[in-house]
Amino acid sequence: MKRLDGLRSAAKAPAHPALPALSALMLALLMSGCSTPRPMQQGPVPPAPQAPAEALPVLTPRMAAEAEALTKIAVMQDRLYRVAAPLLINNAELCKSQARNLLGFTAKNRHSYPGDYNEAAHIAFGMGERLQVTGVLAGSGAAQAGLRRGDRLVSAGAKPLPSGPNASTLAGAVFGPLIAAQPSLAMGIERDGASKQLTIPVTRACGFGIELGNADNINSYADGARVMVTRGMLGFTTDDDELAYLLARGMAHNILGHAASQRNAGTIGSIIDNLVAVQPDTSMLIGSGGIKPMPPELDAAADRLAVVLLARANYNVSDAAQLVKRLAASHPATVLNGYVANHPATALRVAAIEKAVTAVKAKQAAKKPLLP
Repeated sequence: MKRLDGLRSAAKAPAHPALPALSALMLALLMSGCSTPRPMQQGPVPPAPQAPAEALPVLTPRMAAEAEALTKIAVMQDRLYRVAAPLLINNAELCKSQARNLLGFTAKNRHSYPGDYNEAAHIAFGMGERLQVTGVLAGSGAAQAGLRRGDRLVSAGAKPLPSGPNASTLAGAVFGPLIAAQPSLAMGIERDGASKQLTIPVTRACGFGIELGNADNINSYADGARVMVTRGMLGFTTDDDELAYLLARGMAHNILGHAASQRNAGTIGSIIDNLVAVQPDTSMLIGSGGIKPMPPELDAAADRLAVVLLARANYNVSDAAQLVKRLAASHPATVLNGYVANHPATALRVAAIEKAVTAVKAKQAAKKPLLP
């Protein structure tokens, strides 16, 4: 799914009566600006007019299932973005050339969803042609300015923002030069039918895309520009600290340029491009998917840096080694589309993590800067 820069904040909307499987909380995550369902009529239903001015959209069982799938994806993406936020913002100085000026939100419209999911997003969630905010990155300028999930994007720096099928790409071209050249950005939005002006400070952060992989294999990927965690891996993690460590490791691989140095960037990038789809081609995951195992010394280097990134974002670093051990025990390297097959040097990695944790804790106790 296409993204702009950043994340979400819920807007109230009535639940659609044809969606009994969706909780009100889940619906609040994606529904914004939905029209109120037409009241049910009492008594006999009059015949339909021959040429109705506007047909009432019908949410079919298939669309209801698709809407539920989109809602589950949104919940998982929310968790990813929430956990990633402090890692991206607190480690900007360590990302070096990969740090960027960001506003701190994501936005989509109905065309961000392919095929029938386009209609499901439109009818069930109220998404139309105009981009609307789907998430707000905690601690970002967008969050400080009060941008909310469901806000519709109208203008940026007095320039009108595009709508329609290519809105995400075209809007990115508008935002890019503006946030690169100034410390804040004036934005016009529409909220609850009323126009509103916000001034959003620019946030310096690591410019890595954080992606959800719509597949059940237990894996995560980093191609130099993005970090992806599959829904299978998301379910494998027991808490946010474990998820944060996986994200930090992906960031560390990107910072250290490992995908490029191993000539894996194109292969991993293709897998990420595929898995971001609502319905990816899982045949690409047969075997190793063409990914070469990471050399032990590079994996150990990523682990050492990941511990620092994790600590700087105020996550617990003590359980990282245990996560690596659990992954190796549950999904060994013989599972070719799994995490350990791509990162097989478990013993060396555990030793590197434990040494890095000891060093980080010593720096914290001495109140020294947390640097690699």
